[in-house]
Amino acid sequence: MKLVFLFGNCAVGKMTVGQALCDITRLKLFHNHMTIEPVIALFGDYKPRAVARLRDVIFEEFAASDQYGMVFTYMWAFDQQADWDYVEHVKQIFAPYGTEFYYVELVAPQEIRLQRNVSENRLRNKASKRDIEASNRRLINDDLKYRCESLPGEIPFENYLRIDNSLLSPQEAARRIQAHFEL
Repeated sequence: MKLVFLFGNCAVGKMTVGQALCDITRLKLFHNHMTIEPVIALFGDYKPRAVARLRDVIFEEFAASDQYGMVFTYMWAFDQQADWDYVEHVKQIFAPYGTEFYYVELVAPQEIRLQRNVSENRLRNKASKRDIEASNRRLINDDLKYRCESLPGEIPFENYLRIDNSLLSPQEAARRIQAHFEL
């Protein structure tokens, strides 16, 4: 089994690149909003404990399956130890099954991410982003509050790839990931 952690800042293109990667591989996409949106719809706001528990169930069942692999998108705040711990937690769920882990970081400047924040695909898949003004405000505030772009040499994992996808189509970014890791 393969697990691709696809991470980066808000609206960098994680879900869209993940969709393109799944189109050219046998990987399945589990983007972070697949658990966030139903929780918000049911409770009226974000409930991190409920989201984490739902994700764990998905991870546990998927890890024990005979699937080829998964792409999991994640907004990783490198200045938050809890986010590092969470990645290790997910790895521990998959590790007993001999899973190979891959780490792909997408980076793009804020002005490009603000443009992507209103893309049709994003708004179709993420209801919580449809209030554009609030979504843009969250993006800008998250940039001020968290560091979601790694520093040089900070990612210690062997299977790591950083892609500046500012000027790349999702398909081109996906092809680079596939080729680099031979997925």
